[in-house]
Amino acid sequence: MKKYLAEMVGTMVLVLMGCGAAVSLGCDPVNNQAAVVGTAMAFGLSVVAMAYAIGGISGCHINPAITLGVFLSGRMSAKDCAMYMIFQVIGGLIGAALLCLLVTSSGEGFAMAGAGLGANGLQDGISVTAGLLAEIIFTCVFVLVVLGTTSKTNGATNNFAGLAIGLSLILVHLACIRYTGTSVNPARSIGPALFAQLIGGPAAALCNLWIFIVGPFIGGAIAAGIWRVIEPVQD
Repeated sequence: MKKYLAEMVGTMVLVLMGCGAAVSLGCDPVNNQAAVVGTAMAFGLSVVAMAYAIGGISGCHINPAITLGVFLSGRMSAKDCAMYMIFQVIGGLIGAALLCLLVTSSGEGFAMAGAGLGANGLQDGISVTAGLLAEIIFTCVFVLVVLGTTSKTNGATNNFAGLAIGLSLILVHLACIRYTGTSVNPARSIGPALFAQLIGGPAAALCNLWIFIVGPFIGGAIAAGIWRVIEPVQD
């Protein structure tokens, strides 16, 4: 149970800090690119912090797409896979609830500006197809980094796994945020989308939520397949 609770806490921190930064900085990939960089760093640094805080307890997946990739790579049981995902979603809901509380407790002007709660959504001019492809491609890259850096057959790379994973998430955000706001993590998307609706946020956040669940899962599965092909043989 401790590893499940660790996943819940880690995902809560990721959503609170990452989405919280998006709200506080006014993240807008077209009109406020400096805030994009800040938001990307917030998500990446959250992963680094949690990797060293709970990595020894649960492995610090804090992302159902990573958990699926780890499961398909043969590194965890089906039971643990399911329980990790459940507690990750719960953690994401808690993080979004805390952010919602902060936003709605602030002045009216800030509450209006932060009503989206950092929820993912298709950005201006981006089609559903492009958004789905972006989530698949960038999740695949991210999960592949996770699988490679944490593999026991890949030399000493796992000594720096937390740092490498966090930095890669920053990179993924910088490349993907113009398309979808960057999810690559269903648990990160579900909580903000649900709570944004409660406080009058954009309706599209919930309508397009399926993209940020289906896309990352497909990307995670593809990454697991790629890693199985290229994984070094253990001596």
